[in-house]
Amino acid sequence: MSGRPMPCDAAEISTLFLFEKLSPEQLGRLCAEGRVERFEAGPVYTEGDPATCFYVMIEGTVVLYRRVGADDVEVSRTSQRGVYAGAMQAYLGDRVPQVYNNSMRVTEPTRFFVLPAESFSDVMREWFPMAAHLLEGLFFGSKNTQRAIGQRERLLALGSLSAGLTHELNNPAAAAVRATATLRERVAKMRHKLAVISQGAYSREVLAKLIEIQERTAERVAKAPVLSPLEASDREDELTDWLDDHGIREGWRVAPTFVQAGLDVDWLEQVAAAVEADILPNAIGWLNYTVETELLMDEIDDSTNRISHLVDAAKQYSQLDRAPYRVVDVHELLDSTLLMLSGKIGQRIVVVKDYDRTVPDVPAYPAELNQVWTNLVDNAVFAINSIGGEGTLTVRTAREGDRLLVEFGDTGPGIPADIRSRIFDPFFTTKPVGEGTGLGLDISWRIVVNKHHGSLQVESAPGDTRFQVLLPLTAPEADADADPENASETTEEPV
Repeated sequence: MSGRPMPCDAAEISTLFLFEKLSPEQLGRLCAEGRVERFEAGPVYTEGDPATCFYVMIEGTVVLYRRVGADDVEVSRTSQRGVYAGAMQAYLGDRVPQVYNNSMRVTEPTRFFVLPAESFSDVMREWFPMAAHLLEGLFFGSKNTQRAIGQRERLLALGSLSAGLTHELNNPAAAAVRATATLRERVAKMRHKLAVISQGAYSREVLAKLIEIQERTAERVAKAPVLSPLEASDREDELTDWLDDHGIREGWRVAPTFVQAGLDVDWLEQVAAAVEADILPNAIGWLNYTVETELLMDEIDDSTNRISHLVDAAKQYSQLDRAPYRVVDVHELLDSTLLMLSGKIGQRIVVVKDYDRTVPDVPAYPAELNQVWTNLVDNAVFAINSIGGEGTLTVRTAREGDRLLVEFGDTGPGIPADIRSRIFDPFFTTKPVGEGTGLGLDISWRIVVNKHHGSLQVESAPGDTRFQVLLPLTAPEADADADPENASETTEEPV
């Protein structure tokens, strides 16, 4: 939008704090190359358009907006003379994209001194060469440092996740190895017991009954009910008494295995009725090995399934062999992240999943959302650990209008009000030196806001801190292919 041209008065612009130290010759050059324009209430420039001009307000009121999803969010409003906005990075040339990083509107008739971007770049380099070099170094140095530390932070997170995954995989793997060794021993004893039975003077009918009982016992193991500790103890006592009454030696050793398999006194009575009394001890021993074998195979099956589940979670977390941008179920992403971080979360932190399973899938970059979840969970765990390590981490999903809410709540000490506005700033951290880079929330903000056109906000009080991620339910029209590492590094505000 163009304003109405007006005469440029060097005396007037010299009263603006940016220009108050300039010489008459410099002020004359500004008026010669720039202009004064009067804008009626409405837009001045739009975010994403080529940054062609540098604006300094002489009088009026300006409002700056940033695009978040489908909404324009107000980030600044001021009537202070001399505030500036627009092509503030023109002096960097084509080394950075020269576009407006926000939108500017005026709410009343407003006058600006307007300097073309090329002229602003020239006067910066000619009049303030040292300042221009310092600003270049600050901009690119900060950007490079941010990228390097961001990469280092991801490597540290990867190392932590790898250690946690290794620990989680080690438990079921070790259980499977132990169960396999025990299973080999039990099968050998079963073969020995079968040899003893077969060498006895047992009829073909008796052996057939034993085999049939063995088959039914194996089936019963697969359907064993889950008993409470008190119920299991009472049943063990009943089985031990029955075994002792029927001359079975060391019945107290056999009873817990039978209880775990879902066997009871009625079942043993059926076994006793099916075989002669003289072979009952051998039959019970053989059935004991059968039960142990089935239980061990169940343990191996459970362990290998846990390993497979962990591998699937790792694949889901890293999004290997998947399209980078696709429609996803955020609950799958959240579950995989929580599983990958379970070692870091520990046993003393209670994880509550308050999922609304009716929310639809969302278009997203799943691997990068997992990075956001990782950062937010890590911060919640750190907060809880700072007050003794016991607390609750709540992960909640819900629908809010045309957006999906993903909320991470913790019972930590809360974020003090005086630093709450700075927590998304690059390199700002409350963690001890060496434990935090100050980029986790900054990267998360850029992934959510710049790449997914969503929003990331925080509400905090002692014992109740909630980070809220809001994601659009539909793919935005704007191009979302930019790398979050190379997303806009600065938020342009009138100064």
